[in-house]
Amino acid sequence: MDKRIVLFIMQVWISLALWGQTSMCGFSITKEDSLRYEGKPVELIKIVNKNGMTIKVTNYAASLAYVSAPDRNGVFEPVVLGLDSLRYYWGRQPKLGATVGRFANRIKNAEFRLDDKIYYLDRNNKGHSIHGGIKGFNLQVFETDTCYIAGDTAVVVFKYLSPDMEGGFPGNLNLSLAYKFTNDNEVILDYIASTDKPTVINLTNHSYFNLTGCKESVLNHCYMIMGDSITPVDSTGVPTGELMPVAGTEYDFSTLRTIKHHVEQLGKGYDINYKLNKALDTLALAAKVVDPVSGRVLKAYTTEPGMQFYTPASDLSYLKAADSLCYGKYFGFCLEMQHFPDSPHHAQFPTTVLLPGETYRQTTIYKFETL
Repeated sequence: MDKRIVLFIMQVWISLALWGQTSMCGFSITKEDSLRYEGKPVELIKIVNKNGMTIKVTNYAASLAYVSAPDRNGVFEPVVLGLDSLRYYWGRQPKLGATVGRFANRIKNAEFRLDDKIYYLDRNNKGHSIHGGIKGFNLQVFETDTCYIAGDTAVVVFKYLSPDMEGGFPGNLNLSLAYKFTNDNEVILDYIASTDKPTVINLTNHSYFNLTGCKESVLNHCYMIMGDSITPVDSTGVPTGELMPVAGTEYDFSTLRTIKHHVEQLGKGYDINYKLNKALDTLALAAKVVDPVSGRVLKAYTTEPGMQFYTPASDLSYLKAADSLCYGKYFGFCLEMQHFPDSPHHAQFPTTVLLPGETYRQTTIYKFETL
């Protein structure tokens, strides 16, 4: 039988079975919850691999809502911050696990010039535009396109059509995001996008990781970042256009070290973009994070040229956390794979322009291991 026919039959079979549960190739897939938001269906899909590791994804903001991973003793606990119910995701919450766009991070003065035309964006951060504006992708309901299993990988595909001038950005942008979960304990994010007008695009995932099982702060995690320079910013968080070497500074994570001393000395966490040590568009290791107590290890890979390292100081105890947990200050770290912030204003940065006929592609991998 033709392989394409076999794959189609598998996709249909799994889609029909999602209201209950199906098992195949060591995976179980369940549609765990379903609600409606602004007249649109919002679903929570749970996938368990052959090792017992679990992820949950939802088409609300195409979010990674839950990940559990084993510690060195084989105990599974959540390793991303998540909420207790789907309905809490459209309340006050800091973009937990969300897809961020059209343009992740900041664009200075909420405007940019493209083909001799100036486009004006939402001003939602100190006079600048951040994360796509007032109603970016993190507040949109995506379409759940398909769900299937191929070999040792379970796949859920979300799609979204961002209409021309949404948030001020030109062009109808067609976005497809495939979450791929493997039996090697990898969570893979494959983005594909196209446009019918020249535009700019910069997408990322906004998961807050916590390898303690989300029970303590991430200050004692050990971090290593494969970036020898950063894009320094002004007082409003916008890049100056320079590249600053990190050697010997508080941004130097060339070897594994904690952030505890830095936070205690300065009273703030990190929020800075790294220029990664990699060739453009190649998949390479961007960061490695270790929790010495649990023995959990996260390795993050990307095709993107940059990564925002973010350790928010805000108190997250107001969140209705999953698994009856209680979050606090410095309870998560973000590894936001991206092009550089404010790229439209800096010709020396890798371009974020997408033209009709071109295809935007990005791959990010979060791989979980133990010491």
